[in-house]
Amino acid sequence: MGRRRVELKRIENKINRQVTFAKRRNGLLKKAYELSVLCDAEVALIIFSARGKLYQFCSSASMSKTLERYQRCSYNAQLETRQSITETQSSYQEYLRLKGRVEDLQQTQRNLLGEDLGSLNMKELEQLERQLEGSLKHIRSTKTQFLLDQFADLQRREQSLVEANESLKRKLEQSQSQQTCAHFPFQLTWDVAGAQTSLPAYSQIPASQPEANFFHPLDCNSTLQIGYNPVGSSEEQMNASASSNQNVSGFFSGWMFN
Repeated sequence: MGRRRVELKRIENKINRQVTFAKRRNGLLKKAYELSVLCDAEVALIIFSARGKLYQFCSSASMSKTLERYQRCSYNAQLETRQSITETQSSYQEYLRLKGRVEDLQQTQRNLLGEDLGSLNMKELEQLERQLEGSLKHIRSTKTQFLLDQFADLQRREQSLVEANESLKRKLEQSQSQQTCAHFPFQLTWDVAGAQTSLPAYSQIPASQPEANFFHPLDCNSTLQIGYNPVGSSEEQMNASASSNQNVSGFFSGWMFN
């Protein structure tokens, strides 16, 4: 027959209660000792009887050290619990504060846009008007400064482009002057030598000879035109004109056309 289960309640019989206490106490002390030995655990057991008598067991050398360790662990646990509760409360308060701030900012934004103005009094409306006027002044001054900076930047760019244009113009003039010197070397010789020239035929002409010796008028009819042979002109006049032109052209051919 199996052992029946004992109902857990206070034993009313005093003698039976004392006998049960003695048996259970000894078993509990034995289990604590076995637990400390088998599992290498630090065990401290404190028992007070109904009469106030103390029974204890400690696996370590001192019960006080075990109790201090227990107090430290219990205090740290309580402190962490309190800190977590405090942090939770502070976080909740911060959340409520930020929520109210966001609601105020949203209301202010709606008021600046001209919405929900019915709940504002005269003083608040005047303050809102002054705030809008100050904002407009600040925006206009910022815009003006931006335009001035942009204008100054464009002026600097214009000045740099003008300087670059002048530099390119000077380079072009120098290049053209160098090309002119390369194509016309006789002109440079004339400028350096003054009145002298490299043409020897011209230098041999006497200076005392009158100007009429260089050019001879043609003996022909004044009514003649280029490419026109008048009817009735004599052959002797045409030959004389041809011989005169030949003399003049022959005089200049030596130094002008060679």
